[in-house]
Amino acid sequence: MGILVLVLIFISLTQHGDAHGPDSCNHGGGLCRVGTCISGEYLAQYCFEPIILCCKNLSPATTES
Repeated sequence: MGILVLVLIFISLTQHGDAHGPDSCNHGGGLCRVGTCISGEYLAQYCFEPIILCCKNLSPATTES
């Protein structure tokens, strides 16, 4: 019974509003976080609206070659 409830919650979260999922967030350089973004990050989109946010760094990371 508990697993069924979790599956129903997951389905309802993925169907709700502007939910893009973690793959879209990670591909865009963000991280999914529960609740709020940490200092130095901004809300870019939702992984699962309205609970799980996709947070990205304010300044893009630089890579050295």
